[in-house]
Amino acid sequence: MTLEAFFNDFSYIADAPNGVKKLRELILQLAVRGKLVPQDPADEPASKLLERIQEEKARLVEEKKIRKTETPSKVSANEVPYSLPIGWVWVRLGNLGLTQTGSTPTTAKPEYFGNDYPFIKPADISETCVRYDSGNGLSQKGIEKGRLIPAYSVLMVCIGGSISKVNFIDRECSCNQQINTISPYDGVDYRMLKFFMASPFFKEQVINNSSSTTLPILSKAKWEMLPILLPPLAEQHRIVAKVDQLMSLCDDLESKQEKQRQKLTRLNNAALDRLLTAQEQAEFDVAWELIRDNFDLLYATPGTIGKLRQAILQLAVQGKLVPQDPADEPASKLLDRIQEEKARLVEDKKIRRTDQLTPINSRDEPYGVPQGWAWTYLGEISNTIHYGYSASADHNIKDVRLLRITDIQNNHVNWETVPGCEISIDTVNSYTLNNGDLLIARTGGTIGKTYLVENINVCAVFASYLIRVVPNQFSLPTYFKLFAETPLYWQQLYEKSMGTGQPNVNGISLSQLLLPLPPLAEQHRIVAKVDLLMSLCDDLEARLVKGQAMAEKLTHAAVSTILKE
Repeated sequence: MTLEAFFNDFSYIADAPNGVKKLRELILQLAVRGKLVPQDPADEPASKLLERIQEEKARLVEEKKIRKTETPSKVSANEVPYSLPIGWVWVRLGNLGLTQTGSTPTTAKPEYFGNDYPFIKPADISETCVRYDSGNGLSQKGIEKGRLIPAYSVLMVCIGGSISKVNFIDRECSCNQQINTISPYDGVDYRMLKFFMASPFFKEQVINNSSSTTLPILSKAKWEMLPILLPPLAEQHRIVAKVDQLMSLCDDLESKQEKQRQKLTRLNNAALDRLLTAQEQAEFDVAWELIRDNFDLLYATPGTIGKLRQAILQLAVQGKLVPQDPADEPASKLLDRIQEEKARLVEDKKIRRTDQLTPINSRDEPYGVPQGWAWTYLGEISNTIHYGYSASADHNIKDVRLLRITDIQNNHVNWETVPGCEISIDTVNSYTLNNGDLLIARTGGTIGKTYLVENINVCAVFASYLIRVVPNQFSLPTYFKLFAETPLYWQQLYEKSMGTGQPNVNGISLSQLLLPLPPLAEQHRIVAKVDLLMSLCDDLEARLVKGQAMAEKLTHAAVSTILKE
């Protein structure tokens, strides 16, 4: 792709994943390579400009406005990644201006702080601007103890996770010691300097030359020795004008894309809400036809598939995913059999008797359910709900594994890596995991996370930060797990969570969760349908991700071609 083709296909490249970001980077890369605007042989070459800059620096030293420093060494051939454009020169960053490192006055002196000068910190610097009103500032006394940074200086973060963030200031400021600054000499356009310092080439130098510790640091001495290109002054102005024009176009494209994303999100939400809130079959059919006829539009990116999955689960527990069969034994009869079975288990002393839960009336029901369904409590259709075993994990023990929350990743457990624990023979039976057990995390950031035990082939117990729900034999564990993924489950769970610093739920709270219970035969049909649709969602998401990766690869290839032109 030629540079001319690039400008013609500007918006096309922007539509690729991270396209606008790549365009911004490419614009700066073209600028620092002298490929964004044509060179003019009539321009005074940068070598002459550099001579004048050195004369100005000598004058400022003589006038004692700046300190005399050693002249930086010339940039060697092995330091530069590409050849010079006509009229340009490679220089050290320190050749182009007065460099400083910020300083923070002691907080023990309140009189050093005020509103006379903004005090800039790394968090105040972004790609688009420098924030001056963060609530911090220095007084006149404070600026004398800190650093006065002249207006139109360029600031770059040179320590920490935001290292290489860069922008310029348009007023006198001060900054802390995590920021290095350069105040350009006459003949160096501060906007061009900011663009060049924001380019991938210069940022890579900053990162590559910083310390390799967990907290990267680049000293001012190393920073000001980094190579950078200096164009003729007239070309600097042309570069700035062109970059401003193209960045403005990027802003417009980004704004248009954001509006399109918001519109798509609204359409997606509206279509799904209409489907989920449909009361009559005819209304449901119309809502589904709307989604079906616009499926390619509504689900064109991987990010939209999550909402589709949630809608499938919601439809499942609303009785709208599969048709009802009048021949199915109603859920009310199923509940009777569950209660009879639990009474027998209590009498045989295999489970403990639990308190009777408050009867559910129509006002408690979150929504209407189909004929043959019934609202019930999780505790009513479970044999037991109880906490796990408290023990220390030991990777040297393999006889009895101790399943922890951290061992459960994406609904999967690698039993080979699960540690063991010390537990007596008398105790192990009370906590041994069996197929069909539903485990629920009860505290912290993973609260509500669930895992359905299936195909277990080791002896394992579960840790104390997990709660086990043992379904009754007349209940379908996979339907329990399906319910535990729905918005209805999560809404109730968060409402019942306790604690301000670290939310948690207990067994009583979980036993009081309301869930819609279909006939057992319909539970099987629902689970089978959900499995099928989730598999289709996985395939669709994989195709969309692959498509985006391909588009990104093509964009990268186009960008590489442009840079080689």
